[in-house]
Parts: sequence; C-alpha cells; structure tokens
Amino acid sequence: MTVTNKTSFERMYRTEKNVNVKERMLLVLNVVYCGKVAAHMAREIHRSKGWASQWLKRYKEEGIEGLKDRQKGGKHPKISRQVQYRIKAILKESSQGWTTKQVEELIIQESKTRYHHNYIYYIVRKWGFRQKVPRKVHVNAASKEEKEEFKKRPIKYLWIHEAKRKVLR
Repeated sequence: MTVTNKTSFERMYRTEKNVNVKERMLLVLNVVYCGKVAAHMAREIHRSKGWASQWLKRYKEEGIEGLKDRQKGGKHPKISRQVQYRIKAILKESSQGWTTKQVEELIIQESKTRYHHNYIYYIVRKWGFRQKVPRKVHVNAASKEEKEEFKKRPIKYLWIHEAKRKVLR
C-alpha cells in the first residue's frame, strides 16, 4: 500500500518503532514527498546510492510493507523440537559441565543426527548454555595459613647505607 498523503506518511513515520524502517521511511519521505534527489538524500543519511535506489524501488512496488525487513530463509533444524527439549532437560539436570563431544554423542543417541563438532558448540550456545572455563590454579601458591601468617608479620623497612645509595644513583 503506497500512501498518497504526505501528512499521513509523516504520522506513520513518527509512530514507527523499528529504527531501520524509520531510516528507510525518512528516505522515502524526503525523496517522494519533498522532492529531494535520492543520491543527495543517501549522502545525508550516510548511505550509498544503491541502498537508496533499492529501498525506493521496494517502496514503489510494495508500499510501506516493502520498507520492512523480510523474513530470512535458512536451513530448518534436523532435530525436532521434542528431541531438542529432551536434550536441553538432560543438559540442565547435570551438575557437572559437558564437553562438545559428550553433547554430540547425546544428540546422536537421541535423534540419530550427526553434526560437525564446531556446529555443536553453536547449537549449545543457541539453546542458552554457556561454556564452563576452569579457573587457573597456581601450583606453587601459599596455603591460607601461610598467607595469614604473612599478613601478621611486622613491617620491616630496608635501610640502605648512604654510601651505597650514591653508588646506586
């Protein structure tokens, strides 16, 4: 639907919540309704001429709906939602962490589907799980008792003889 009235288009522009659509509407408002040159308007909003002509063409063909983002395609998941739910429940119940190899084996066991190990990491992140990273443990660290004993020691200053101080400078 193409809006023929400038005031109704401005009203729609003001009520639009999506920033990207609003930017495209600003382009259309200035070019179609105010008579500005598309290339100049594109430069003003820091976009390319190609970008401007693409959105103007979509507006002329589809109207306001043409300025909105289209749903993107993509591969459908090989694992059904029920199987995903079962795997997520198993992962949540576990108190210890999981390796990607263990998750891969669980997916194969539950759904008979095999993924690359790099993609397993992506799937687990998409499901809302985060990677557990072990903290560093210093082997030669002092025990708690040794640390407390060190804190209780009186402060001792290092006194350097005046003659040595001149040599150090």
